[in-house]
Amino acid sequence: MLHVGAVHRGVLDSRENGDDTAKTTSLLRLDAKRGDFVRGSIRGKGIQLWLVDQHGERIRRLTNGDGAMATFLFVVDEPSRAALMVSGPENQNYELRIDSVIPAAEQFQSFDRIESPILSALQRKLHNGGNTTEFWQAVARDGSPLVEDNNADESLREDQALVTFLWRGAEHNVRIFGAPSGDHDEMQRLGDSDIWYRSYPVSRKARINYRLAPDVPVFDGSYRDRRRAILATAQRDPFNPLFEPAKPVDQFDGSSVVELPDAPVVPWLDSSSESLAGSMTTLELKSKILANTRDVHLYRPAGYDPAASGNALLVVFDGDQYIDEVNLPTILDNLIAAKRIPSTAAVLISNPSPKSRAVELPCNDDFVRFLTEELMPFVHEHSMDATRENTVLVGASYGGLASSYAGLKASEVFGNVLSQSGSYWWSPGGEFGSVESGEPNWLIREFVRADRKPVRFALQAGTFETASEILSGNRHFRDCLRAKGYDVHYSEFVGGHGYFHWRYAIADGLIELLGN
Repeated sequence: MLHVGAVHRGVLDSRENGDDTAKTTSLLRLDAKRGDFVRGSIRGKGIQLWLVDQHGERIRRLTNGDGAMATFLFVVDEPSRAALMVSGPENQNYELRIDSVIPAAEQFQSFDRIESPILSALQRKLHNGGNTTEFWQAVARDGSPLVEDNNADESLREDQALVTFLWRGAEHNVRIFGAPSGDHDEMQRLGDSDIWYRSYPVSRKARINYRLAPDVPVFDGSYRDRRRAILATAQRDPFNPLFEPAKPVDQFDGSSVVELPDAPVVPWLDSSSESLAGSMTTLELKSKILANTRDVHLYRPAGYDPAASGNALLVVFDGDQYIDEVNLPTILDNLIAAKRIPSTAAVLISNPSPKSRAVELPCNDDFVRFLTEELMPFVHEHSMDATRENTVLVGASYGGLASSYAGLKASEVFGNVLSQSGSYWWSPGGEFGSVESGEPNWLIREFVRADRKPVRFALQAGTFETASEILSGNRHFRDCLRAKGYDVHYSEFVGGHGYFHWRYAIADGLIELLGN
């Protein structure tokens, strides 16, 4: 009997079941009842997982056997306990993991359970006729969010803290933009008081940037329009003194930042260091292939000698953001000065428009041609060069997807890929959350079908990137690449989806691919 947290390892026997697509099977009983919500994963080459009824008849295929690992989720709709059937090639090893089983009775959003000890004590005070005046005075003095070392049920691990976001006064709702879940979470109201809150257990290594959005408009519209409505009211936390940029225009500009006690120190971001600064040149590049014009920014490190052996070259998508929000030139200055990477130049590619970005970066053959036939000759003409083995494609989100696709299609030019939170959920025909989207993970399947290319990978993803499938997609891509024999360095940072988080992680990827 499989229980929550169980890991079942097995080898498929040689029993025939009459199905040409799956020669052998293994039947496993699951400790779950009707209405229970089940989540888990299975590893093994060519392994399929089926939900079956009490007689062993197949109800639903949960995984299709593509890739080395797949996740699954389902709701038990049988009157009796559920069972799972594993099928696949004879003598194939597999590993089945049950991550969670949420009983039907617990499938609701609780607005009564308060995890924060501070808010629990305040709730008792309010029930006895008190008010929130002293609470808000303390918040104004000490700042927010609340960071506590324990929670109501004492379930926090030693490496975690409880972070509680706060908002004072709202009529209808408050949402968190950039919360640990990354999913525009609703805050809840403490009784009928002026306190709105939401708590998260997070790693004590976390850095979080966020905004709070009171009274977000609610209307009938498309998924994208309803989700983007949060931007109408999203603003910095008025009780948090830590924010960026340093001089925001108004309360709607920038983001609030919370750094937990064990957040790692990243010295490469220090612009006041004694490292010699490289030079930046911005040029205009017209593309016949893409029929547009864009800026490209050329970074050369201090003392750069284009003829020196061992030089490296970065080709960076979303170049403006990597300059302004990641501060990549400063990171390169410091890494080179510390001799953690060789002398490394960079071409940072701007997007002509948001619309062109959405067309060019997701697995676009014309964009790959632009890189190989127009951009790289342009870069070489301006005396920036490196061997294929020392050339790195760098991108985040769609840029991570684009870097991986270009690595697949043009490995004779690009020998390395640094992907930060790559959008491997993407498929031709739609964007995330749209009904037009095809089966996700299209590019991963392309890598599985293709011969292995001489490309090294550094993949990074955030532990908060769960709602968008970024984290699971990157783990899946990692497993498939390794199964194909690729050299893959994979790392996860405690954070979400955005340049704020990528700036702290990028140096590790560069050191891994280019490190001396």
